[in-house]
Amino acid sequence: MTYLGIDIGTSGVKVLLIDAHGRALGEASAPAVEPVRPHPGWSEQNPADWWTATLAAIDKLKASNPKELAAVRGIGLSGHMHGATLLGKDDEVLRPCILWNDGRSEAECKEMEAALPTLRQISGNIAMPGFTAPKIAWVRKHEPEIYAKIAKVLLPKAYVRLLLTGEHVEDMSDAAGTLWLDVAKRDWSDELLAVTGLNRSHMPRLVEGSAPSGNLKAELASRWGIAGTAVVAGGAGDNAAAACGIGAIRPGEGFVSLGTSGVLFVSNDKFRPNTEAAVHAFCHAIPDTWHQMGVILSATDSLNWLSRITGQKQAELSGAAEASFTGPGEEIFLPYLSGERTPHNNASARGSFTGLSHRSDPARLTQAVMEGVTFAFRDCQRVLHDAGTRIDRLLAVGGGARSALWLKMIATNLDMEIALPEDGDFGGALGAARLGLCAAEGADPHTVITMPPIKTVIAPDKSLSAAYSDQYARYRALYPAIEEARS
Repeated sequence: MTYLGIDIGTSGVKVLLIDAHGRALGEASAPAVEPVRPHPGWSEQNPADWWTATLAAIDKLKASNPKELAAVRGIGLSGHMHGATLLGKDDEVLRPCILWNDGRSEAECKEMEAALPTLRQISGNIAMPGFTAPKIAWVRKHEPEIYAKIAKVLLPKAYVRLLLTGEHVEDMSDAAGTLWLDVAKRDWSDELLAVTGLNRSHMPRLVEGSAPSGNLKAELASRWGIAGTAVVAGGAGDNAAAACGIGAIRPGEGFVSLGTSGVLFVSNDKFRPNTEAAVHAFCHAIPDTWHQMGVILSATDSLNWLSRITGQKQAELSGAAEASFTGPGEEIFLPYLSGERTPHNNASARGSFTGLSHRSDPARLTQAVMEGVTFAFRDCQRVLHDAGTRIDRLLAVGGGARSALWLKMIATNLDMEIALPEDGDFGGALGAARLGLCAAEGADPHTVITMPPIKTVIAPDKSLSAAYSDQYARYRALYPAIEEARS
């Protein structure tokens, strides 16, 4: 028996086949038409593009692994969160999906919080333009003719599920990012829905990520040569799916993701919000489990930016910084090139260098960029601790995890070991496939969703702890001072 994971991204769809032991058997991907930006700060995509890419990716997998695909018993879905896919009568798409990185609904966020003072307590999150509900509030105000036709609001992966199974269903982890879910109760909130003029009839049915949500349509099973019934699992939002791929589902387990953006993710046994510091508190894809995230918007993207303006490749910059590193530098970098989520919730924040001198060369600036991103992760850890969260074990994922120096900085500043997995794919497609296995076989997620073999463990450098604490204090003092000067 085999199990299929489908990871739906804005740039394309990746599919992965695993066996009953979790071993990868084959994979394929297909690009999607890139999102469009009709106005500054807007980001939209045609839902049909996700479906076209899904069909193309699985068709490729059939061509490369027909025997393995024929044995699929379970399918799991992962997808980019928060997107507002509006369906009317007979499931017609009413307008392009408003994506997670669309910022048009800032005013509606303030209006929603004013209309329902308990919004943060129920949802566990601040009303941010990235969430789904404020997007609907914007449509209600600016596109009333579209709003009047809304029969269902689906998230991106739920739309793909609809076409796979014919069912309107969403999992808890993705639903938690709508701002309509009572995250503690793992159920839709009538109060939150009412703020945007909607009710439960507009929402998909809720299931846990490891539970069945429907079966693959017969015509699709025939297209791909799948012999028996294929159960489709609830699946997970992209970060929760990545956690299932890396095996971070037990309380205190988490990961630090050094990608374009940065995430400090930790699993919880309870609902622990900290909205004042812009911590995301969501349901996990596993029953009776929650998770928190501190999110920074420019992690490796800060190094990408420095690479562009210096004309040097990232590998060259990282190598030079590592070769000259002796401890915290004089230069300090605030990595707020795209604003910041945790802990500031300030889309207008901007990056800066301070402490520049005639000695400030590309290697020193690279070190400052790495340290600035590291301090942003330290900010995330601090506010997670403020919410009563315990972090016992962290794995490192993402492209930035290839830098030994960067991981050493993070381990030292978080004062905890960072484990680096052996080479392999531990992303959303694997997490989705594991959830598909659980749903099809009724398997216990804790036996299926395990951590991978570890290649190396990076320990904190205790000799630098005091110096980095001093530098972090200076870093924290800069943000309010610079924001005051900018206002």
